[in-house]
Amino acid sequence: MSKLFLRCLCVSVVAGSCLSDARSENWSRFRGANGTGLSDQTGFPSTWDAARFEWNIELPGIGHSSPIVWKYALFVTSAVDKGAVRNLHPIDAKTGQIVWTKQMGLRQSHKHVKNSWASGTPATDGNLVYVPFADREQYTVSAFDFDANLVWRQFLGSFQSQHGQGVSPVLFEDLVIVPNDQQGPSSIVALNKSTGDIVWSSLRSFRKTSYSTPMLLKQSGDDDPQLICVRGQMGVTSLNPRTGELNWSSGEFPMRTVASPIFADGMIIASCGGGGKGKLLIGVDPNGQGDISKSHIRFKRDRSLPYVPTPVAYKDHLYLWNDNGVVTCVRLEDRKEIWTKRIGGNFSGSPICVPGRLYCMSEEGEVVVIDASPTYHLHGKTSLGDNSHSTPAVANGRMYLRTFRRLMSLPSDKSASH
Repeated sequence: MSKLFLRCLCVSVVAGSCLSDARSENWSRFRGANGTGLSDQTGFPSTWDAARFEWNIELPGIGHSSPIVWKYALFVTSAVDKGAVRNLHPIDAKTGQIVWTKQMGLRQSHKHVKNSWASGTPATDGNLVYVPFADREQYTVSAFDFDANLVWRQFLGSFQSQHGQGVSPVLFEDLVIVPNDQQGPSSIVALNKSTGDIVWSSLRSFRKTSYSTPMLLKQSGDDDPQLICVRGQMGVTSLNPRTGELNWSSGEFPMRTVASPIFADGMIIASCGGGGKGKLLIGVDPNGQGDISKSHIRFKRDRSLPYVPTPVAYKDHLYLWNDNGVVTCVRLEDRKEIWTKRIGGNFSGSPICVPGRLYCMSEEGEVVVIDASPTYHLHGKTSLGDNSHSTPAVANGRMYLRTFRRLMSLPSDKSASH
């Protein structure tokens, strides 16, 4: 870790026992631990004003990626000049100070109006930070240490997409697993975390680019973990994360996949859609082999579905936060719809859940807070003053909220400074 970063952290420690009253929790990838969007940290306000922020900084450039946090090191990406320069920023999570910036030059490139040139969220194992960027000519994954050194960079070839890059890597054992489901020759690629060497590459049927970040599944009593990936042409698929070998496939989805899969009530839940609406959501029993399209689909739903936001499963219920500001609560046991409410706004970020509450940022830059409960209750809406397509992160008694141009730290009432 750099001397400057160490000095920043030491100042944080001296300045109030540095989060000693809050439980420490790393948030090391998109939507936290295994992409669930769940945190056990409590004490966050449901509405607040600007004075409640511990810090609120302007970022150099624009992006939609989410922040990740390892202890007191926070990492976030941004881009400037139509993607010609992509940035990685490590930030002192206690003070908001940008410690250093690593820049990477790519070509100016096309993107969809709802995407950015910095949409893929990095991942970290506490030693290196793994960062995806792409233009039409090259899809890159770079690994930096906490001293700002480039440890390795791997080139995965060209990247063809109608919307631009936006998926995030995941880590497993000694591998960085990178989805490369694009609008052309596609694959899932596993890289050695230390060297960047390709360990395996699993070819994929392709149609439209997928923006769904994979998850890992290891069930109790099962020695073989599964890498769960989602793609329109292939539906939900399970791979051996150590070899890339295909275990099973649920069959083709009719439309594009953006929301990421989650695991709840013994099944993989995944969806597809287009044009701002979810089209189909399925629940898949993951205990099959080969083509399981006719044997392991436990349920289907075709109404009130998200397209971009990833659902949250909390206790016995599934929460579907739709792009158009409609939220639905479904009981997992029998898939009964408990309530559906229109809260307003448009959403491209995903909700997260702290015990008993859901937080989600609208495209208009409002944080909406509702109960994660079979009884609907809207707590309130707080404007951040800038648009957002990002998903919050929670660590060390703080909730980190990223807008197009800014990053903010919202402390809980149990953190050291409040």
